Amino acid sequence: MDEPKKTPFYDKHVALNGKIIDYHGWLLPVQFPQGLVEEVHDTRKRATIFDVSHMGEVTVEGKEAEAYLQKILTNDISKLKDGAIIYSPVCYPDGGVVDDILVYRINSEKYFLVVNAANADKDYKWFEENVFGDVRLQNRSADYAQIALQGPDSKEILQELTAADLDGMKFYRFQPDVSVAGVNSIVSRTGYTGEDGFEVYCKNDGASALWDAVWEAGQKKDLRPAGLGSRDVLRLEASLPLYGHELSKDLTPLQAGLDRFVALDKTVPFNGQEALQKQKQEGINRKLFGLEMLERGVPREGYPVKADQEEIGWVSSGSYSPTLDKFIAMAFLDPEVARQSEEVHVLIRTRSYRAKITKMPFYRRD
Repeated sequence: MDEPKKTPFYDKHVALNGKIIDYHGWLLPVQFPQGLVEEVHDTRKRATIFDVSHMGEVTVEGKEAEAYLQKILTNDISKLKDGAIIYSPVCYPDGGVVDDILVYRINSEKYFLVVNAANADKDYKWFEENVFGDVRLQNRSADYAQIALQGPDSKEILQELTAADLDGMKFYRFQPDVSVAGVNSIVSRTGYTGEDGFEVYCKNDGASALWDAVWEAGQKKDLRPAGLGSRDVLRLEASLPLYGHELSKDLTPLQAGLDRFVALDKTVPFNGQEALQKQKQEGINRKLFGLEMLERGVPREGYPVKADQEEIGWVSSGSYSPTLDKFIAMAFLDPEVARQSEEVHVLIRTRSYRAKITKMPFYRRD
């Protein structure tokens, strides 16, 4: 069994007394001494810094790069401009999900893909299996470190360190070759928390200097570190999917409610298009809904959901929400029954707990 890998920021986490765990083969902090609840509040109210260097990066280059990506992505990148980012599922022919990724367009012949850590090797193999024509792939996952600076104070903190116009950088836009405290970086206005924020990529040799500069600049705003635990809760509050929970080889993007990221009418055929068109026409037997617990019980992944004693689905993600002070969950339910049910029950161990179906996202920033 391979030894777990350390990110370039591992020693920073140890120095800050982070609780380190093995996460998909990476040693990462699950939380810091202030605890998960405070990390969520810090992100919503001020700013926090996350180590997301475990994410994978792949470059796609060549004259047929766009045509290639149109084949493997469910989303349509034909109108994507230089410096823009698009989110898209990547599907198998049967409509199941390989991964959900971010696509950064540097120019018409060069793209930068960001993939989930647990899927990096599997994704790259799939990309290779589908390659054609003048397309060159390169797995750059081992070359890059990445921090996520998230929260309302993020822009002010980062702007101190760069001449790049962060005010003018809209959501889901990026700039390559940006100097951040003298470290050449890719800076994007993206995140996985539901807050305004930035993700900064740099080569490993500049990572320590980047972290130190952001940390020092952030102390004026009481910048805090945050770990995997709060990141998961923040994304749940914002109703953002997590691969292995809301997406998998056995779940389609249509079941996960990601219809707007699936261009079924795209003229260029893409992997899974026919299967997803068929699913759309024939109807979906399980679809993602939001649940708010009406009794004090923690709805965990895999717990059954019932209506009138009949099992109608299962919880895909659930937790206590510090922002809302409620227990919330996302669950795959029979859509016909769910739309007619004012109240459902989540089976937690041997007891049923009442819950109501609610709109998502649970939290949306002003």
